[in-house]
Amino acid sequence: MSAAPRGRRTAALLLAAAAVVTGGPAASASPAADAGRPGLGGPRPDAALLEACTGTAPVVCTYPDLPPGHYDVTVMLGDRHGPAGTEVQAEARRLMVPAVDTADGELARRTFTVNVRDPESQQNQPAGEGTPGLTLTFTGDAPHVAGIGIRPADVRTPRLALLGDSTVTDQGGAPYTGWGQRLPAHLRLGVSVVNHSGSGESTVSVLAKPEMFDALVPQLRPGDVALVQLAHNDKTTTAEQYRANLTEIVTRVRATGATPVLVTPIVRLRFDGDQLDSAGLIETAAGSLPQHVRDVAADLDVDLVDLTALSEELVEGLGPVDAQPIYLVRENGDRTHTSWYGAGVYADLVAGELRRLGLVPERYWR
Repeated sequence: MSAAPRGRRTAALLLAAAAVVTGGPAASASPAADAGRPGLGGPRPDAALLEACTGTAPVVCTYPDLPPGHYDVTVMLGDRHGPAGTEVQAEARRLMVPAVDTADGELARRTFTVNVRDPESQQNQPAGEGTPGLTLTFTGDAPHVAGIGIRPADVRTPRLALLGDSTVTDQGGAPYTGWGQRLPAHLRLGVSVVNHSGSGESTVSVLAKPEMFDALVPQLRPGDVALVQLAHNDKTTTAEQYRANLTEIVTRVRATGATPVLVTPIVRLRFDGDQLDSAGLIETAAGSLPQHVRDVAADLDVDLVDLTALSEELVEGLGPVDAQPIYLVRENGDRTHTSWYGAGVYADLVAGELRRLGLVPERYWR
């Protein structure tokens, strides 16, 4: 059982957030680790810590009155009366803070920026799906939260947008997990990950559905980065249409001033001997979809994260048995979708490539 703050606690939250925005008495000095953000007005004060939620693991804290938007969150993790082990998830199982172990009486401060949206998980779900407002969930070996502070993020906070399919999306239910759900754990306060992905989406469907790409474009601004991984559901898309769709997406992202990044799809766990077969490498009647992505990136001079090549090397190196924990083979025979562990493996690869390319300033990485 867990407790959710309501009534006076929510009112206190909104008052604290307002005080911070106006420079009122609820503000306190921000540590150097979160300071010095060129272009964002420099360091900003934190909200006063609110009383923490209590309850047995997982500890769930909900703030239903917060409207969709971007919020900076401060959490104090640990137990004044004993050791603790806590990780922080937000909204639909997005990992914001990896596990933090604290000794008896030790408190650890962590900060992050979170996007609150409707629907809460997959972008192609009906409006109102999920819990209204912001949900924070504290899990781990012995989760304990000593305080929580929330404030509206600076309006100039950069966004890292994700447009993809089920292997990227914020999956609402375990064991399914998209790599986009675990990417925020790599980032510090000051970057908001907007996961505009959905199960079953293709280059065709995201352009046809107003709630998908059309809804993402107005959110993009100069300085933002948009990652596009769409291929798994383009089984019947012709090569010409697939390339044209990717070109349209890139062109429209660039028109906003944001930076598009094409991402080749993760491989499927399908082997022929000791190598992945054509299905594993996402090859269709239109040819190799990852190769089409590479070609479009080269033709349009777009940055590329070759996640197909990276995941192929990893999976083939492990082999058909040892690579199984990355996927859901042992849970339900699924060789396409990733486990919580596997999504973390692929999020690590994406984060590494973004750092290598310099697309997100180094100060924002954990």
